Parts: sequence; C-alpha cells; structure tokens
Amino acid sequence: MKAALLFIKRLGLVISMLLGAGFYLLYINIDALRSTHALAGKIIRISQPSLLFMMLLLTFLKVKPSDLQLRKWQIGGLLLQGCTWIMGTLILATIPMSQVWRLGAEGFLLCMICPTATAAAVVTGKLGGNQGSLTMYTILVNLMVSLLIPFMIPLIYQQGDATFWTTFLQIILKIFPLLFFPFVCAILIRRFMPGIAEVLIGIPNAAFYLWMISLSLAISVSAKNMHQSFMSGDGIWPQAAIATGSLIACIIQFSAGKWMGTHIGCYPGNEEISASQGLGQKNTVFAIWCGYTFMDPLSSIAGGFYSIWHNVYNSYQLTKKK
Repeated sequence: MKAALLFIKRLGLVISMLLGAGFYLLYINIDALRSTHALAGKIIRISQPSLLFMMLLLTFLKVKPSDLQLRKWQIGGLLLQGCTWIMGTLILATIPMSQVWRLGAEGFLLCMICPTATAAAVVTGKLGGNQGSLTMYTILVNLMVSLLIPFMIPLIYQQGDATFWTTFLQIILKIFPLLFFPFVCAILIRRFMPGIAEVLIGIPNAAFYLWMISLSLAISVSAKNMHQSFMSGDGIWPQAAIATGSLIACIIQFSAGKWMGTHIGCYPGNEEISASQGLGQKNTVFAIWCGYTFMDPLSSIAGGFYSIWHNVYNSYQLTKKK
C-alpha cells in the first residue's frame, strides 16, 4: 500500500494528465453518452472552483500568524505580475481577435497573473527554502488577483451589450469569493473551531489528492478545447502560440523570482528558492478555469502547458538537490 501511494505521489502529475485526457477521448467517442455532454460541462464548471476553494482552505489552515513573513521580494513579485497583466491587457485590447499570436499573448498573460500554487510550499520546503515567506506571498498574490482580474478582463472581452461595470460585477462575484473566502474561512475555523481545523490539517496529503482531481478535470477541459480547435480547422498554430507564450512566462517568472530573492533584501532561509517558487510555481488549475470562463476558451490550455513546464523544472531541481 505504501509503495502504491509513493508511486502516485511521484507520478501524480503524469497520472492526472493521462487520466484527464484519456477520459475525455473515451467519453466523447461513446455515442450513448452524447446526451450527457451538457450536464458534464455544468458539473465541471461547478467542481473546478469548489476544488480550488478546498485546496486554498487546507493551505491557509496550516498557516499561523507567526509563520507569515513579509519580504521585499514579495513586493517585487506583486509588481512584476500586476504590471505585466495591466500593460499586457491594454496591448491585447488593441489586437484583432483573428490574429493567431493573440492566443499566445492571452496564454502568456494568464500564466503571469495566475496565483501561486497551493503545493508550492511543499516543494519549497523540500528544496530548503523558507516556507513562511512563500505562504505570505501566496496569500498576497491571491488577494491581488481577486481584485485585479475583474478590472482588466472587461477591457478585453465584453459580453454582448453589457457595460464595463456589469461585466466587472459578474467577474468579481466569481473570482473574489473563490480566492478571498478560503483565507477568511481558515481564520474563522482556526479561531472558533480549532478541533475541526486539526482534523482537516491531519488528513494526510488531502490538498495533494484534491490537486490531482482538479488537474484531471482541467486537462479534460484543455483536451476538449484543443479537439474543438482542430475540428474547426484552426490547425496546430494556435496551440503552438499558446505553448510558446506559457513557456516564456515560465522562464521569466522562475528567473525573476530567483533574482529577486537573491538581490532584493538580505534574509536568512534561502529566499531565492522561496521567491523563485512563489513566482514560478503556479495554480494552473485556476489559469485553465479563468481562461475557459472569461477569455477565449482555447487560451485555457496555457495552464496545461505551464503545468508541464514548471513540473519538469521542479523535478530537475529536486533531482539536483538529492
């Protein structure tokens, strides 16, 4: 049993991606299930944000106020992500929808604004970084994203005759609760229901298994969008543009994070590792959900590509560390 669990942990990314893609390919080719496609889409749209909420809640429950450490690199990371998103959005608003490389730009922006992954603290600890400062950045970037995205998305995509403020309110009602409420709920549970907090924290690898389920659903959505793109005659170039945009975002953020942690402020605890993981390791399930919900659905596959890039790099780092 232990050997099986260890195998799942080591190959969790590969298993989740294969299950997600394989399930979609099997599902769409069963004629008897065609009538359930609409229902399956609704279930996924409800399940993804619910799983994200639970993963963030479990992460924030493990954080004590004394663990939170404010660092200068965190401000630098927020400025990099926020300014890139604002400038990129304003540029993107001027690009015609028909341009193939616009999808690459959308994928790049999604990967830049995407908040830090809930599993980043685990990888940071294994690499010898400071988990406290990484967790602080995770909280800060989630709060920033919940406020920034609702302002910028309406500049790119307007829903029919809806005004900017109508679209803004629609988005903030979806984004803000998803990212902000887990933090508030974690504080309240720790304060008023410590027994429940201990039970939830004590569930072995709960966030990891939730992440595997979320990733499988996210890859299924990405596979669906890629399949529909091929069927509509778009060809391989849109996917190539998105893959390139996500790779560029991955390289920029890991490199910038490592530089910030090394040169901005002098702190103990290997802050270059914490900063690199804080900026580079992303909650790609959120990126897929956000792209699928608010932008061109095909751009959501940027999260799937980014998941490959950052996990390959982390695997290399862990192997080098050992």
